[in-house]
This record gives sequence, C-alpha cells and structure tokens, in this order.
Amino acid sequence: GNIEKVIAFCNQMQESRESLDYEIDGVVVKVNSTQLQQEFGATTKAPRWAIAYKYPALQATTQLKDIIVQVGRTGALTPVAVLEPSLLAGTVVSRASLHNEDEIKRLDIKLGDWVLIEKSGEIIPQVLQVIESRRDGSERDYEFPKNCPVCGFDAIRPAGEVVTRCSNPDCPAKIKARILFFASRKAMDIEGLGDVVVEQLVDNGLIKDVADLYNLSFEQISNLERKAEKSATKLIEQIETSKGRGLQRLLYGLDIRHVGERYAKILARHFRSIENLQKAAVEELDAIHEIGLAVAVSVFNWMNNPRFQYLIRRLKEAGVKTETGGDSSTNLDENFNGKIFVLTGKLESFSRDEAAKLIEERGGRISSSVSKKTDFVVAGSDAGSKLTKAESLDVKVLTEEEFQEMM
Repeated sequence: GNIEKVIAFCNQMQESRESLDYEIDGVVVKVNSTQLQQEFGATTKAPRWAIAYKYPALQATTQLKDIIVQVGRTGALTPVAVLEPSLLAGTVVSRASLHNEDEIKRLDIKLGDWVLIEKSGEIIPQVLQVIESRRDGSERDYEFPKNCPVCGFDAIRPAGEVVTRCSNPDCPAKIKARILFFASRKAMDIEGLGDVVVEQLVDNGLIKDVADLYNLSFEQISNLERKAEKSATKLIEQIETSKGRGLQRLLYGLDIRHVGERYAKILARHFRSIENLQKAAVEELDAIHEIGLAVAVSVFNWMNNPRFQYLIRRLKEAGVKTETGGDSSTNLDENFNGKIFVLTGKLESFSRDEAAKLIEERGGRISSSVSKKTDFVVAGSDAGSKLTKAESLDVKVLTEEEFQEMM
C-alpha cells in the first residue's frame, strides 16, 4: 500500500462510522512489516510504528442544569456541569468537565445556559462554549465555593495556580480517593477494594489512611452492607497479598506529588529501600538521571514530613515490604548498572520487551536511539540503521550471545 490508499481508507471509514455497529473515534495506521516495527521500536507509552488518526469530535447542544464540585485525592476542587441528558456518540451524556474556576469565567457560563458540548475520546465530555443567543434572562450567576463541599474547610487557591484545593488534610473525599489510588492495579493492586467498599470503610470510621487497611478484620469487612463472607475473605486475602508488592509499587501508591510510575521505578532501583530514600538529601535526589529538582524537592519534603514518616512506620509494622524485590527481581549488576543500552534487530531468545526488562532489572537503561552516550548496542538479526550508527560512533556492539554471556 501507499499513503494515498491509507488516506482514502481513513476518509471512507469516517463517512461510514455512523452506520457501524460500534462506536469509533478514528483509525490506527500501522507499519505492516515486523522487521520495521522492531527497527522503529517504542517509547515507554506507545510504539513508534503506529499512529492514531482521530476524526473530528462529535458535538451536541444541551442545557446546563447545575454545577457540582468534586474533590480529588490532592484536594483539588473540580467543577462538573450537570446537563440535560443528551445523546452524543452513542451514549447519553449528563455531565461534562469544567476543569477549574478560570474555565468557568472564560466561558462566562451561567446556570440555565444552553451550551455546546464535545466528546473527543474523553470519558467526560467537555463544554466548548455558551450559546448566548438562547439566553432569556432566567439564567443565574455561579459562584465558585470558598469552602470544601465535602468537609467545609477553607478552599485555598495558591498564587499563580489555577487549582483550588481543600485545606483539610483529613478531608473524607481526599482519604477515599487516596485509598482507591493506593489499591489501584498499577499500585498495590488490591482487587475488590472499590468505590462502594472504600466509602463505607471511611464513613464508618474504620480507616483514615492506607495503613489502616492492614488492620482491618474479617468481621469489620463482613459487617459492611452487601458484603458476603466469601467476598470479605477474598478482600482480606488481597490486602494480605498486597504487602509483598515491593518498593516501586508502594512509592507509586503513596501518591507523592510528581512521582508517577516511571519515577517510582527509578527511585526504587536507585535506593533499594524506603529507609535509604528517607535519608537522601535534595542534592542526591536531583543528581539521579531523569529526576529533576521539582521531583527531588517533592520527594524530600514528603519523606521528611512527620505525618508521612509515621505512615511509613505503621506500614512497615503491618508487614508491608518497603524494599525492592516484591515487584521485580532487582539485582543490580556492575555490567549493567547505569549503562545505556539500545536494542536493534530481531532477537531469538527473547522479545525486545523481555530484553529491556532484563537490562532494567540489573540497573541499566534503555534508549531508543544511538548517541555518543550509548554504552552498548545489542544487535540481533536484520539490524538496521542503529547498528550502522553505532559502528560510526565506535559504540560497543554486542551480539545476542555476548549479551547473554554478559548477564
């Protein structure tokens, strides 16, 4: 095929999307050659040999009935538009995001306004604009709350920021959201600990933070509404199993500002235990590759906050693993530690992802391109331009056999 055929197919699918038995918002264009796919590689988020072609978002007109404010795990107050239910992209839409106070002012939105909404690959649609021509004088101004709608504490908007946050560290909405995040699949992966259960546990005063999860008894869980003995037993087992997830998942689940999956992995690999991380100065953190000053300061402040130090102590006392090894077989190897590797060509003994995992587990880093900073290029069969560039830069090239011997 060629690009003209790809464009023609995309246009054809756009014209026929309304007649399909399922909803689509675009098509994915891929390189068909597996050899080229391996050569192009992938970032940490997506392959370089595929790209999404999105169609224009579907829009609809509806009336704004109310604005409610939700409180997230960081205490952020997020306004949500309550709409007259409207059919959009195959689903009935009754809510849309308004993002923050500034967005409400920018839209000049009033209660009772007719608005244009759009659904563009988002779970919650967006409000695009107010249809001022439909105003009849019955609309009412909306005032953003000065207090948290959940706990009543002051809602504070720091200078220079667009987000207003609840000032209460023990706000029930914050607690619930943090516990749900801690139990999420990429963090401690506690199956069965969903919205309804967490809401009951917090509202009944059984838990106030993530450490309290590990003190829950079978009786406390089985006494919750609609919680049978079998599901209570399973939840207790899941909470117990989560103790061994390891440092990387724990750091991610603790929801330290700026620390997502990637930074949690880097910190876990570098420090090996939460005790070592607690001793680290800002300068030491900032010196780690990929960890910038903002992340370093955030981690340092969190680790030195007495409230969170107490939380960590309770987690350790409950038997939660605070070292590396629970989520990976991390064994730093001087042949790999701190070295930059590039993979190219087809490997026979393992896939690219498997090879990358083996390197990272031993302390190495994967790069998608060859440069003077590259330490090793692992070249499989049908290696392409990366091998040529490695040779021109005098970068050490390893065959698959040499790579295996190195491990």
